Amino acid sequence: MRERAEAVLRRLAGDHAVLREDQWRAIEALTVDRRRVLCVQRTGWGKSAVYFVATALLREGATPSLGGAPAGPTVIVSPLLALMRNQVDAAARAGIRARTINSANLDEWSEIEGEIRAGEVDVLLISPERLNNPDFRDNVLPGLAAETGLLVVDEAHCVSDWGHDFRPDYRRLRTFLAGLPGRTPVLATTATANARVTADVADQLGDALVLRGPLERDSLRLAVLDLPNPAHRLAWLADHLEQLPGSGIIYTLTVAAATETADFLRSRGFPVASYTGQVDDAERRAAEQDLLDNKIKALVATSALGMGFDKPDLGFVVHLGAPPSPIAYYQQVGRAGRAVEHAEVVLLPGREDAAIWRYFASLAFPPEEQVRSVLATLWPERPTSTQALEPLVDLRRNRLEMMLKVLDVDGAVRRTRGGWLATGEPWTYDAARLRRVAEARDAEQKTMIEYASTTGCRMEYLRRCLDDPEAAPCGRCDNCAGPQFDAEVSTAALAAADAFLGHPGVVIAPKKMWPTGLAAVGVSLKGKIAASEQIEPGRAVGRLSDLGWGSRLRGLVSPESPDVPISDDLAGAVVEILKDWAHGEDAWALRPAAVVALSSTRHPELIGSLAGHIAKVGRLPLLGTVEVTPSAEAGARGNSAQRVRALHDAFTVPAAVAAELPGLSGPVLLVDDLVDSGWTMTLAGRALRKAGAEGVLPLALAVAG
Repeated sequence: MRERAEAVLRRLAGDHAVLREDQWRAIEALTVDRRRVLCVQRTGWGKSAVYFVATALLREGATPSLGGAPAGPTVIVSPLLALMRNQVDAAARAGIRARTINSANLDEWSEIEGEIRAGEVDVLLISPERLNNPDFRDNVLPGLAAETGLLVVDEAHCVSDWGHDFRPDYRRLRTFLAGLPGRTPVLATTATANARVTADVADQLGDALVLRGPLERDSLRLAVLDLPNPAHRLAWLADHLEQLPGSGIIYTLTVAAATETADFLRSRGFPVASYTGQVDDAERRAAEQDLLDNKIKALVATSALGMGFDKPDLGFVVHLGAPPSPIAYYQQVGRAGRAVEHAEVVLLPGREDAAIWRYFASLAFPPEEQVRSVLATLWPERPTSTQALEPLVDLRRNRLEMMLKVLDVDGAVRRTRGGWLATGEPWTYDAARLRRVAEARDAEQKTMIEYASTTGCRMEYLRRCLDDPEAAPCGRCDNCAGPQFDAEVSTAALAAADAFLGHPGVVIAPKKMWPTGLAAVGVSLKGKIAASEQIEPGRAVGRLSDLGWGSRLRGLVSPESPDVPISDDLAGAVVEILKDWAHGEDAWALRPAAVVALSSTRHPELIGSLAGHIAKVGRLPLLGTVEVTPSAEAGARGNSAQRVRALHDAFTVPAAVAAELPGLSGPVLLVDDLVDSGWTMTLAGRALRKAGAEGVLPLALAVAG
């Protein structure tokens, strides 16, 4: 058996490949003993070789436990399209026929299902989201579970809500596991699980053989550089990117930072591409291939590029901003140095990192009262869509869907065609567990801060965070062997970064459609917003997540920020925006004819002084303010439907302002501090349009996101 396994491995990995002892132990447990196995092994160890070799043996009928009969297809639950594409290619090298069902190949599903029934597929890769698709769950999954020869759960730490990347859809694996025939082997793999996550995943698998290896990566040279601000970090990249070996990945914490960094580096002559969840699949696929082919120096990516991206000769990973967990950090840097002697890993932490961590932490599982309100809204026989639920609960779409998926796994709701049903099953809000998970997240953030400041070995520190009992000094990191890079940046690069980040101006896109389901909460608005009531595209100085303006704007417009007059430099940035707006490619059609401010209980001085400055510089009349009901200003902010419900009749145009509007020869500039959902500007602008304004141009200091 081992000789046959080695032969498959050589087809997969080359003529000189030899199975590691734990690889063989896992393959033997799966194919001979037909057990459940959890492999916690470092990135690059060869976890995919285990399931491809086991698949080949099972499909060939080479295992005595099957009496010479071929097993059914292997099903791999895999979290990312990049991972799936890499694994389909790897399977082909070993003579294994692999297909994938995911959101990017909807038109191939029926063909693939036919191939599975005909026995023509050795490996089927599916995303965890497929497990909870009603048609797939009800019509495909039962038959698939009955025929599966091997179930593989890749990136298995996602099963555990203790893990750094918990995904509710992974919890549907309980149903899959329950539907498997007796003695169907199961393999779960991950490189990033500490002892608590390992125990949790093993418990969910049931009676699993746990093979946990050392997490040393002897090709990685870790370093941290403490630079004073985002401009210095961009300048450092511009000065040092060419020195970094080969091609690599530059990770950022936000989409805006990835886009800005890629734009800046391209302006300095570097071939780079951005890779985020907001880039369409075709562009992401092309960017992946360009990196694999070394056509670009780097992908500038969010965590959308993470698990499973396989480029063995990746020469470096740089982080602009620290991830909130050392475990997540280990997973991301593990992309580098798999088949090269050494790879550079550099962390450039930012003072804004903690604020970004807090934002993502705020998206966690909702409080019990919100969960109960959703359960009370659902019917046992008539499905309610997510869109129809939104007007009834104060949760944004992503958070609402995440919560419903957890409730589905817990049995309290069921997803079906058309939406969600209440099951009527008793359900308990596990506040104690959620609190412990939140405390674990807080502890991980503190640990990540300590990693950046430790004077000890950095690799040893990360390995201890993952409870690696063999953790020891690496002898290569900046603390063990001395720094490979210094924090100096050139005057030219810093000036270019300052100019790039200091240029203000982002577009505020106008709303064109009302949220669905408003009638359910007594608001008679639906469909397209009437052209006579729409606002026009607007401008803001920057986004709260921007590398350049973000931290300054967060300190100015957040609810707890003190109310102060507009500063001279920020007022100057607004004037620069107005000049660009007047003469750029997408310039306003008509010059503004007046300025109106939005009233505010939080920042009346800030908004009033900004509006006054614009009026003075532009020699425009300052007409006054659009008044908003205080309770509406402080009201629901979860999703669009709730925001419209709170604001749809909350704005008043004072008579003195309304009297001036019909005589104006152009649109009104409507001034606010922050655009979050966009509905405040939309509905205040609608009130001005209905009062006689020819048009409304939104202008704000900041845009959320």
